[in-house]
Amino acid sequence: MKVLFSGGGTLGPVTPLLAMWDVIHDAHPEATALWVGTKQGPEKELVEKKNMLFFTIPSGKLRRYLSPLNIIDAFKVMGAFFSALNLLISERPDVCISAGGFTSVPVHWAAWWLGIPTWIHQQDVVVGLSNKLMARSAKQITTALEASARLFPQKKTVWLGNPIRKEILSGSKETAVKQFHLDPLLPLIFVTGGGTGSQRVNQLVVEAVQHLKGFAQVIHLTGKDRPQELAQRAEKHVAYYHIFPFFTDEMKDVYAAADIIISRGGFGTITEIAALGKPAILIPKPGHQEHNVDYLAKANAAIIVNETTADGNFLAKKIRELLESPLQQKELSAQIQALLPRADEKNILDVFERIASPKS
Repeated sequence: MKVLFSGGGTLGPVTPLLAMWDVIHDAHPEATALWVGTKQGPEKELVEKKNMLFFTIPSGKLRRYLSPLNIIDAFKVMGAFFSALNLLISERPDVCISAGGFTSVPVHWAAWWLGIPTWIHQQDVVVGLSNKLMARSAKQITTALEASARLFPQKKTVWLGNPIRKEILSGSKETAVKQFHLDPLLPLIFVTGGGTGSQRVNQLVVEAVQHLKGFAQVIHLTGKDRPQELAQRAEKHVAYYHIFPFFTDEMKDVYAAADIIISRGGFGTITEIAALGKPAILIPKPGHQEHNVDYLAKANAAIIVNETTADGNFLAKKIRELLESPLQQKELSAQIQALLPRADEKNILDVFERIASPKS
């Protein structure tokens, strides 16, 4: 049995698929997997750690607005379709699975053309254009949120919850303390702007750390693709501030050690925060992430900071207020866990076996 996963550019559409593969491979150890991703995205390193073959295909960007670039990208998407077709004919996967991303669209269209069953997973509150385009030909659609299931055809849609990578739940605070030379008595703030990082989040955090002396220590994932100079200068002058461009295996231990997590509003990271039951401060990127965090804010499941109106002083104030309120930390943890239950492994496997079966 061979499974093809697709998606990338950011880690949002990547981490739930890696979690699905863990479940599938545990039940079918003879199965193999391959991944179609992007050339510049952060996904390749994580995917290859799972012993998957990694491929890229050329693809155009999908836009909802009028632009002369749409004409050029229409030809790119057409070329991507034929590249995907050649790859699928060569590799002959039994099923194709995606959680969104424009790279997945030509792959899933080619799979439909060849009669290969496809499964798409919807994470965000608002359905992205790529999933809308793939939904018509998908054999199975699953959703992270119960309300999202109503946005797709009922006959082929199942509310699943969001799959969580097993390793994320197996971290050790003691390991993080030793590896990163942390003070075990000082609260830890873990900041991640996603797989590619966020320049605006980086700026806000650098401005905020100088106001956290005596309150907390900070581990900050700045992102591989972002300028590092500003954070590097701050790190030289602030002993309790530690920067890193990217984590793989270290992520689980930093998650375990963190008292508060600061993140963008991508659903992949949000659901990992929920699974761990960590209080969170979210700084959404304008667009679909704002809808994600609004959903949490209405349930009092996270603290939301507006990147446009906030500055470092404001972010530091929010961090200190949360550190000084164990009751609020506990309430945020409980609310986000209740709002975003993780996908049950049995249900993941049931969906997979239903669509991968030759008789289905």
